[in-house]
Amino acid sequence: MVSGYCASGDISLARSVFEETPLSMRDTIMYNAMITGFAHSHDGCSAVNMFREMRREGFRPDNFTFASVLAGLAHVVEEEKECVQFHAAAIKSGAGSITSVMNALVSLYSKCDLLNSARRVFDEITEKDERSWTSMMTGYVKKGFFDSGLELLEPMDEGMKLVAYNALISGYVHRGLHQEALEMVRRMVSNGIELDAFTYPSVIRACATSGLLQVGKQVHAYALRRGDFSFHLDNSLVSLYYKCNKFVEARAIFDQMPAKDLVSWNALLSGYVSSGHIGEAKMLFKEMEEKNILTWMIMISGLADNGFGEEGLRLFSCMRKEGFEPCDFAFSGVIKSCAVLGAYCNGQQFHAQLVKIGFDSSLSAGNALITMYAKCGVVEEARRVFITMPCQDSVSWNALIAALGQHGHGAEAVGVYEEMLKEGIKPDRITFLTVLTACSHAGLVDKGREYFDSMETVYCIPPGADHYSRLIDLLCRSGRFSEAESVIKSLPFEPTAQIWEALLSGCRVYGNMELGIIAAEKLFELIPEHDGTYMLLSNMYAATGKWEEAARVRKLMRDRGVKKELACSWIEVETQVHKFLVDDTSHPEAEAVYNYLKELGKEMRRFGYVPDTNFVLHDVESDGHKQDMLITHSEKIAVAFGLMKLPPGRAIRVFKNLRTCGDCHNFFVYLSRVVQRDIVLRDRKRFHHFRNGECSCGNFW
Repeated sequence: MVSGYCASGDISLARSVFEETPLSMRDTIMYNAMITGFAHSHDGCSAVNMFREMRREGFRPDNFTFASVLAGLAHVVEEEKECVQFHAAAIKSGAGSITSVMNALVSLYSKCDLLNSARRVFDEITEKDERSWTSMMTGYVKKGFFDSGLELLEPMDEGMKLVAYNALISGYVHRGLHQEALEMVRRMVSNGIELDAFTYPSVIRACATSGLLQVGKQVHAYALRRGDFSFHLDNSLVSLYYKCNKFVEARAIFDQMPAKDLVSWNALLSGYVSSGHIGEAKMLFKEMEEKNILTWMIMISGLADNGFGEEGLRLFSCMRKEGFEPCDFAFSGVIKSCAVLGAYCNGQQFHAQLVKIGFDSSLSAGNALITMYAKCGVVEEARRVFITMPCQDSVSWNALIAALGQHGHGAEAVGVYEEMLKEGIKPDRITFLTVLTACSHAGLVDKGREYFDSMETVYCIPPGADHYSRLIDLLCRSGRFSEAESVIKSLPFEPTAQIWEALLSGCRVYGNMELGIIAAEKLFELIPEHDGTYMLLSNMYAATGKWEEAARVRKLMRDRGVKKELACSWIEVETQVHKFLVDDTSHPEAEAVYNYLKELGKEMRRFGYVPDTNFVLHDVESDGHKQDMLITHSEKIAVAFGLMKLPPGRAIRVFKNLRTCGDCHNFFVYLSRVVQRDIVLRDRKRFHHFRNGECSCGNFW
């Protein structure tokens, strides 16, 4: 009965039967069954405690006992002396030379990173079986000692090599060494060893991660020829095709699967959301008759990552109504939704729930909180979360560097990056994107160039188009256009749209029409449907009074069917989000807001504010009419509404979907001095903190 319940995974029932069995009826076999059950369910502490109870009650452990308790100990062992003590006990009992016990000792020592001790035990095994070789191989592979693993491969019997090859391939893939993994597959096949159900997921994952679609197709064809089919194989193939942007093929494999488990549905769902196919993801989500917490987590995070913050929040509520208790990853997803919306109050509430439930020490939740507070304009809270995290990974450091950079604290961001290096955290490509952006926003050109150059020379990370676009932005923001042109001419690839966008944006700031026109023409070729190019070029013409050219660009935009994205600003007041468009009269309190803005304008003129009508990008002759048009910008309306509704002393936090104009920026500089309130504005590019007549960007934006 005890063995049966343990084998079926019902450990609690097995233990009940065990406890109800009188001591006089127990024997070593019964204890072995319980210890094995605990070990298989990864409950190492209970396995060790049962072993100790067995010895206290006078039962003599045998080789099966030691093999099981050593397997359980491997789940919880922390110190070398525990390994040595159990090893000594096995030797003393006479079980120390049994192959199964020695195999367990090899695994135990490997788990404790004591590979020399593991190898000594391995070498002492007189009759090595497949488990012996696999245990030692796994120990080497998990520590990344692939050369030692390859040496071990040579003397193995041919019949045992398949498992060893699988361990090596899996190890290579786990460490991102995909080419080495594929080379090992070629070597395996050339030696006459065929792939099995454990090989396919690893090799297909290597192909998917490396974007090697053709190689993945070859593996797919190999499996079809051999008639190999399984859940693991089909699910891996779905992931391969969607990661290589072959959604028709991914869906075809999914639809042809004779039976689907939750892993199958979640794999396709993950593919849709990670590639931005949110419509398809929503339909698939509705199709699913069965969902688990992972399903909800994928969908909530996917909505947030693709900018659907409100839907992410609603789906999180639905998940709870369905009876699912959120895990830390689900909280991470909904916190990301708050970040997208700038929903500070909601974000605080979820943070409080995390602390109450006990997930506040979660790495994923902590990283999400850093980003959420940063995107809600409260960089001090983001920094506090980072400092109080029990441990940080590269994602944590990247999030803090990005937060500081977005808020204009470029020097601090650079300081955090240097501290990260001192802590031994190796920067990745995301790290360099964040630190280059921070340098760009703070005007740290030389420091930014130094970091860019170190990517390849120090860290062997080849810069991508996104890194080059950050470098171009860095140079153009400082007016160093000749250097930016030189970088573009020396690119190891054709300049991408984001590189020309960075150049055009810099030209707009400095009025460099000649270079700006070149960049715009390139963008018209690459992304003719993107409204930003037309608006930037049109605005450049308008700013210099070239109204005919500006009208020509806008006509070209209309002729091509490109629609301008409407400027929209929003503010959260008592957990309710209020949205405003340019010249908005739809809000119930619009009239009161405009009257208040006019009064503020009069007061600000006394302090020296003069509306900058250069930012009226329409051909209007009357200067008074131009000033009236400036006052109706959406961010001004949102800030005024916040001043009317939020209690004195509360910071005003406004979010805008597009970049703010120069007049609005100047307006808020004066306004923060007049009303003596902190004003935080997040636009498409960065954060601006206005306080006492100054902005955190130092007018470098």
